[in-house]
Amino acid sequence: MNQLPDEAGRSYLHHGDCLEGIPLAVDAMGKFDLIYVDPPYNAGGTRGARKEKGDRSEGVAAYRDAWGGLDGFLDMFRPRLEQMHAALSERGTLWIHLDYRATHDVKIQADEVFGRSGFAGEVIWVPGNGGRKRTGLSVTHQTILIYARQKNFIYNIDDPGLREPYAETSLKMHFQNVDDKGRHYRERTINKKTYRYYADEGRRLGSVWNDCPGMRANTPLNKEATGYPTQKPEKLLERIIRASTDKESVVLDPMCGSGTTLAVAKRMGLKYAGCDESPVSLETVTRRLSAIKSCHLT
Repeated sequence: MNQLPDEAGRSYLHHGDCLEGIPLAVDAMGKFDLIYVDPPYNAGGTRGARKEKGDRSEGVAAYRDAWGGLDGFLDMFRPRLEQMHAALSERGTLWIHLDYRATHDVKIQADEVFGRSGFAGEVIWVPGNGGRKRTGLSVTHQTILIYARQKNFIYNIDDPGLREPYAETSLKMHFQNVDDKGRHYRERTINKKTYRYYADEGRRLGSVWNDCPGMRANTPLNKEATGYPTQKPEKLLERIIRASTDKESVVLDPMCGSGTTLAVAKRMGLKYAGCDESPVSLETVTRRLSAIKSCHLT
């Protein structure tokens, strides 16, 4: 366990397998309103990290992603999934970030652990980078499965971070009314009840997110990039945290990698915990968190 010196009582970082680390994190921090996990994708081989910012090589082994095939990966993931389920608060949600290699199989596991009624939805994340095949279909998205213990889980549906601008055509055609404050709006009457929608609030997001580009986290010269492989952008994690927490929530990332989840949680003034068995991860996370001052996002 590594407790950052200025984070007494607000953070917990376990260097080791999350199978043992998750129960220890619960002992230290209590149950979690949000668990986000971005496990290895069963892609094979070992993923390397850049030695320093701006270095384009992959000179340091960060983590292994070979499990002897899909069955081996699922055997690894199942007991850790069960620990995540046990660590969730009654209003908590688990967000499982995967790609095509294991999404469907892990969903079957999660349906068994949570019950099929525990499935709360999924997000299709389009990172916007990656190669395109010359023949056949190119898979250019990843999937985030969302599970909850109960139906009344935290989901801040009206948070500004969960909205997007209306299309230009829609704004011109439908938002022609103006209130006494100069705000454009439209009204719709459904079942004899009238609803008002303001143009400047935007519309609620759907399940396809293509506005959180992966290049923000993976381009070596960007400020956000750490050099750790498969790092996710802060905008993506900020949206997930905004959606699934309140000001008293505690956040867990049991395979925290580069520490994006923990970094965003700290910036938002939330308590957080992370686990990873990679020494490169521990070094990256500790350095990243030490450079951040806590604050509350508006």
